[in-house]
Amino acid sequence: MLNLKGTSWQQRYAATGIYTLRCKALDKPGMFAKLSDLIGKAGVNLGDISTINLESEYKIRDITVFTSGENQLAALIDMIGQTDGLDVISVRDEVIETHRRGSIDVVSKAKLESLTDLRMVYTPGVASVCKQIQKNPELAWELTGICDRVAIVTNGTAILGLGDIGIVPGLPVMEGKASIFAEFVNISAFPILVDSKDPDTIVDTICRIAAGFGAIQLEDISAPTCFEVEEKLIERLDIPVFHDDQHGTATVVLAALINGLKQVGKKAEDCNVIMIGAGAAGIAISKMLLNFGVKDIVVYDSVGAVYRGRVEKMNPYKKELAEITNKQNVKGAYADGFAGKDIFVGVASPNMVSKEMIAKMNKNAIAFPLSNPIGEISVEEALEAGAAIAADGRSINNALAYPALFRGALDARAKAITMEMKIAAAQEIARLAGDDAMLPDILDKEMHRKVAAVVAQAWKE
Repeated sequence: MLNLKGTSWQQRYAATGIYTLRCKALDKPGMFAKLSDLIGKAGVNLGDISTINLESEYKIRDITVFTSGENQLAALIDMIGQTDGLDVISVRDEVIETHRRGSIDVVSKAKLESLTDLRMVYTPGVASVCKQIQKNPELAWELTGICDRVAIVTNGTAILGLGDIGIVPGLPVMEGKASIFAEFVNISAFPILVDSKDPDTIVDTICRIAAGFGAIQLEDISAPTCFEVEEKLIERLDIPVFHDDQHGTATVVLAALINGLKQVGKKAEDCNVIMIGAGAAGIAISKMLLNFGVKDIVVYDSVGAVYRGRVEKMNPYKKELAEITNKQNVKGAYADGFAGKDIFVGVASPNMVSKEMIAKMNKNAIAFPLSNPIGEISVEEALEAGAAIAADGRSINNALAYPALFRGALDARAKAITMEMKIAAAQEIARLAGDDAMLPDILDKEMHRKVAAVVAQAWKE
């Protein structure tokens, strides 16, 4: 069976809280074992352990723990406090500290150690570079950082499992994505916050700043605004425009599905899919799976099945979806749509799928409940209900795809990120996972570089 969990990065990604407890324990045999046992009983994942100090009778350690939130942390601290010989001296919130003063910096590639250095990087020497670009604008690709620069644009309306919380509360997410770009594929990414829900205002703002970037990543913009913004930007700009919530997610879902189908011995063209969620991710995943050869998909939203002729809560993008999915024009609620399906993908809301629904699926079914931070059904429940393979948003993480997609596009100097490039990325991600895993290690920088090379090769103007 495919390895779906257990790696360190998955544990870290699953944790909503990461804390370092400074613990005081009697320095005698068995005390640390007691402390470890309490951590296990609290359902908390154990991280790094460092000995800080030795007192006459006590040993002081810093212990990092991965929790599901403040309530689980409080329960653990209470358990430790009630145990003789153990105490928690202090608690450090590592997530907060990681983002304190931001998670990214702008640093100089040029060393400024002399007046000559300063004159070359700035005035008067830089004037000669400006004149070269003025004569031939194409030289900007080589004589500036445009070739390695991406704008991450959000209006804060669909922030990472939190919803419409605004642009400034969403900024740590954008900075986090910029950090991933820098670390994995050497791209300088800059968060751009657009304080508007009007598609035309967002588009005009991006177009006015686009000249300084090699590509645009749209992020956490709610549907259907995200579709309109992306379409209009693609029409107006000659650089890649890519909405990660749509296409990054879809790329990684396809990569996971490629390996999942291989494991259960099925082919895409023989499989039917039930998709719950007809927003940005649901529509993009549906289109990519169909393009890859999946037999049919029935998509459900809050009203029910998306079908040809439906009027209630439809928009142009759902109408387009209805034309390419749901071949039998099925109607009704999602609870009735699991029978006869080989694959379930959820990008909607937590805990809305039951074990009974999964049990109605075909033999050797695949379940991907991807809603964050809690899936439509837990992986454990899906497996207990009969799914052969199940994975959630903790392991099917779009950060496996978007760094390489942008790196490959920039390296090829592509004008778009095409379906062919996304499918090539998905296939390479799946290949690099190896035989016993669904997806590769997200921290493997060589993996990102290899995927980027394949993406660049797939670009065709």
